[in-house]
Amino acid sequence: MKTLPVVLGLLCCVAAQVCSPRSFGYDSVVCVCNATYCDQPGIINFPEEGSFTVVTSSRDGLRFNVETFPVSSEDDLDAEEITVNREDVYHTILGFGGAFTDSTGLNVVALSSQLQEHFLRSYFAPEGIGYTIGRIPIAGCDCSTRTYSYDDVEGDDDLVHWNLTEEDHKYKIPLILRAKEMSAYPLKMFGSPWSSPAWMKTNGMFNGSGTLIYEYWQAWANYIVKFVDAYEAAGVKMWGLTPQNEPLGGLTDWKINAIGWSAESMRDWLRDNLGPTLEAAGYRRLKMMVHDFNRDSLISYIEPMLADPECAKYIDGTAVHWYSDNIISPEILDKIHALSPERFILYTEACQGWDVEGSELSVNLGSWLRAEQYVHSMLDAVNHYSTGWVDWNMALDTLGGPNWANIFLDAPVIIDAEAKEFYKQPMFYAIGHLSKFVVPGAKRISSSTSSNWLEAAAFIDPSGRTVVVVLNKDDDEEQLTVTDGSSYFLNFKIPPKAIQTILY
Repeated sequence: MKTLPVVLGLLCCVAAQVCSPRSFGYDSVVCVCNATYCDQPGIINFPEEGSFTVVTSSRDGLRFNVETFPVSSEDDLDAEEITVNREDVYHTILGFGGAFTDSTGLNVVALSSQLQEHFLRSYFAPEGIGYTIGRIPIAGCDCSTRTYSYDDVEGDDDLVHWNLTEEDHKYKIPLILRAKEMSAYPLKMFGSPWSSPAWMKTNGMFNGSGTLIYEYWQAWANYIVKFVDAYEAAGVKMWGLTPQNEPLGGLTDWKINAIGWSAESMRDWLRDNLGPTLEAAGYRRLKMMVHDFNRDSLISYIEPMLADPECAKYIDGTAVHWYSDNIISPEILDKIHALSPERFILYTEACQGWDVEGSELSVNLGSWLRAEQYVHSMLDAVNHYSTGWVDWNMALDTLGGPNWANIFLDAPVIIDAEAKEFYKQPMFYAIGHLSKFVVPGAKRISSSTSSNWLEAAAFIDPSGRTVVVVLNKDDDEEQLTVTDGSSYFLNFKIPPKAIQTILY
């Protein structure tokens, strides 16, 4: 087992490499990586006692700019105030990460070996942004080039023909294994199914409105166990599962791969089939996260499962997607926590570009707005009991694909294989302001701001030091002071439209 670092960055000494900027006409820039150069934040340690470090990314082009200042014994009375209470401790952080989709892998392996190394180090290495969670679609999803399952032989109830596919062997497993080698922490890998084999569904299709035929409930549970068996045999230690991606989607005319599950049918399948089957196979250690959909259906979906003790005993947490965050208050997360405080909440999917028409609008190269929206969601989530945040595709092509359903999306990294380069979007750095510094085992503590233009979240690092992440949504520079009830103050400036991580 790897030894966990207790102070950020004590693993090695890697200097930062600055952004190579390029504008594509949006409100900020991307950072260009090619075979000979790729920016990395480097190792950023906590400063000496009596000092604090400010790491800044901004709409105007700063990317992980590092400055260290002395603490002050005087409050800046003219500054906007961020108040931190280290005594008011909430939940423990599991981590941050992204998904190893077919589309991500296909784009990455199209690059040279050196560019592939740059890509993976950017996400997983200590000198990168330090992802610690990975999500694996179980067989195909919309971010694949085709619809498929691990057993497309109709009527194969005993799953004799079950097998992993080219996508697993070329696009998923090799990248996961390399990422594991780079990471300073054990990667928490979890699987999520989109669709069963089409022949197991009432509509005979991978997508659309269809549920799992009852006589295949047990076969489908066996299928999931086979996935865990196969990935662990390949060297990918699994940490968790969600029983279904977006389970309510398949009760409508869903465009992408899906199985429809009502709360009651999911309760019964988890209680009678999936839970016992995983347990019998020795996999009760896997964290089972139910729901895996948006805020708007959280309460109505979770309550029936938790109300049944024989189902609830198989549930470890709640998985949430971000797609209704703009219309449903984050207080719904507090209610989920109150339903079962011993179970965790984890955001398991987010992406940009899903709500626009036309692939030409899906990818916004250099959009600061999309980065700001990401950080807003992340701060919102962790301030309301989410133990982390997992992005969707880590990389897509310049059209936002491939995607068999032609639902093109944006991603933190966009790959142009023909040009032999990739572009780190502002979203990449936005995620990194949390993923790099808010490490597994950190504890969220209370924080507040004196301005509606500012958002913040604060944490106690496993070392006992403090991490504060601040978003400035204003078009003006702000003078800030951070106070935590001690006799010292952190006085500094935040640029317009900027994200900062403060370490002290």
